[in-house]
This record gives sequence, C-alpha cells and structure tokens, in this order.
Amino acid sequence: MGQQAAASIRQVARAARVSVGTVSNVLNRPSVVAPATRRRVLAAIDELGFVRNESARQLRSGTARTIGLVVLDVGNPFFTDLAKGVEAAATEAGHAVMLCNSDGSRDRESRHLELLAQQQVHGVLMSPVEDDLSSARELAARGVSVVLVGHPAESEDLCSVAVDDRVGGEVAVTHLLATGRRHLTMIAGSPATRQCAERHAGGRQALRRAGHDPADLEFLEVATLDVAAGQRAAEQLLARGELPDGVFCVNDLVALGLLQVLLRAGVSVPDDVAVVGYDDIDFAAAAAVPLTSVRQPATLLGRTAADLVIAEGTGSGHQHQQVMFTPELVVRESTGHREDRGRATGGPAWGALLRPVRELGGRVGAQEPEPAG
Repeated sequence: MGQQAAASIRQVARAARVSVGTVSNVLNRPSVVAPATRRRVLAAIDELGFVRNESARQLRSGTARTIGLVVLDVGNPFFTDLAKGVEAAATEAGHAVMLCNSDGSRDRESRHLELLAQQQVHGVLMSPVEDDLSSARELAARGVSVVLVGHPAESEDLCSVAVDDRVGGEVAVTHLLATGRRHLTMIAGSPATRQCAERHAGGRQALRRAGHDPADLEFLEVATLDVAAGQRAAEQLLARGELPDGVFCVNDLVALGLLQVLLRAGVSVPDDVAVVGYDDIDFAAAAAVPLTSVRQPATLLGRTAADLVIAEGTGSGHQHQQVMFTPELVVRESTGHREDRGRATGGPAWGALLRPVRELGGRVGAQEPEPAG
C-alpha cells in the first residue's frame, strides 16, 4: 500500500473554508487572525495532518529559522549550560539551534562558520578561538547576524555578551590572599587566549592592590583546559617537591583534575593547598572537597546572546550592544581557613615544604603594563 501524500495548504484552506492567505497568517502571524477562524484552521491542520514545508518557506524568505552556536569545547559543562540558555530563548522565538564544536581549532571554527553561512541561518553565536575576529566580521559582511559569546567585542560593529574576566581573576586571587595564601600559582591555557590572559591580569592586579609583587602569581601553562590537564599540572607541581599554598585554575575542569591528584597524594585541601576554580559548573559543588569557584551566569549568557541575534536578524534600526556581566565568587571548602598547617590526610606535611613561588622560575603569561610610578 503506497504512502499517503502529505496534505497541502490549499487542502487545509478548503477544509477550514478560508483562503490560503488566512492559513498562512495562522502559521506565521496568528495574532492577525480572529480567534474563531484561527481555531477552525488549526482543527483542519490537525485533522489533515498538515506539516508545513519549512525548506520552501526558507527559500522564499532567504533565511532559516535556525541559529548557529559555535562553542570552544562541547565537553565542558559551562558550554552545556550556555547552550541551554540559547535553546530556551530560541525555542520561545520559534527557532532551532545548530550546535557546532570548534574544539579550540581555528580551522574547524572556519569550516563551521562557512557551513552555517551556506545554510542561510538566521544568525550565529560564537565563542571565538582567538582574538582575531576577522572571521566574525566576514560572516557579518555576508549578511549573517553575529553575536560574540564570552568575548567582548573590541568595537561597536558587533554584538557581544561576556563576563568581565579581569574582575573574575582579581576576585579569585583576592580571596586566596584573604585566606592567608601568599605563594600562588595560576594554571591556565595559552596566554594568547583572551580568557586566560584577562584572568591572569586580574590576579596580578589583586596582588598589586594588596601591596605584593604581581610576579608572585606563577603562570603554569597547560595544553588543554580539561580534567586531564589539571591532573598533569598537579603531577608537575608534586614532582617539584614543594607546592604553592594557593592555586587559581582557569576553569573548574582543570581544578577538579588538580584536586583529584592532590588528594590521592595525601595533600590536604585546603590546609596545605587552597584551590579556586572558574565557571561554577554543577560538578564544582559535588567534588570530594567542594570547590570554591568564580561563577559565570552561563545560562543567562546564552539567553541574552540568543535574544540579541534574533533581534538583529528580525528588526530594522538594530543597534549593536556589548553586554558585560560581573562574575561572582562562590566560596566552598576548597579554600577554607587553615587551622593546622602541618596536618595532612595520609601523606607528608606539604605545608612545611613551601617557599615563595617566584623562586621556582619558569613563569610565562600575558604581562599587562605596570602602572607608572
């Protein structure tokens, strides 16, 4: 038995005793149709099993009701929460979301952007791999609305939604100093990455404000920003035979990997080493030692960015906006005040082995200009 042909919009119009234009209005502008007529059309749609040809509609309008979302690492729960916010706002506006993972690769990012342009998406939300925003501007020049996420626009020709990472780094290191830590290490990715550089600069600013040498914040670079990177960083610190008493990790995944190895080695957290993460993902509170973290409002970031890209693609007279949120410190047990510096959990008293981190050497990182005088 052959498959029954799909109902057409003309069949719906005949069944509802209205014009094809009225059916189109019910589908696209229901507010302009009288409630009784709208109910009659919807009943006919339901009875006939009509499914609108979205591809044909997109061809007529020239754009798809789809938003592209290009993230740095789809495996990071921060971007999962970000995507939730994007999807929520997109659904409310009748849009779908196409998720793309650049995995920190400029080439993959470029391929995703080209594909999205070919698909004639309504707009693109992107967390750029690098500070060079030429690819975003090229996409905008092709008529695609673009909003940067997690990366402030350097000028007013693009919309952006971000969190002040310099403030976040300053908040994290200020907290470590307030708990009595003086020998500090920051574990982060390449200093060429804006988020890493800004958070490091904020940490140095905290030291400067407290009257300390900004160079006291060692920069320990890792190749990736995941749990495995935190584990490798912890092993590197342990191999030195001495530990910093405070560690600021560029994200929570790195911090969780660090915690895992330190605890297995018998290092007491926070008695010997206090640890601060960044993002405040759900796993932070569930860690073996609940993790103090700098919270980014990931879901709100995603929702705000989606609202901006939808508005830019549908409204005339759009003005680009650069939205900046302020991060919030969430204090948990990983930075609790030390009661006994010599106590350890089944291992050596690492606190007795500490000396200033600046003596260890090997620092790299973005160095912001020192203030004059």
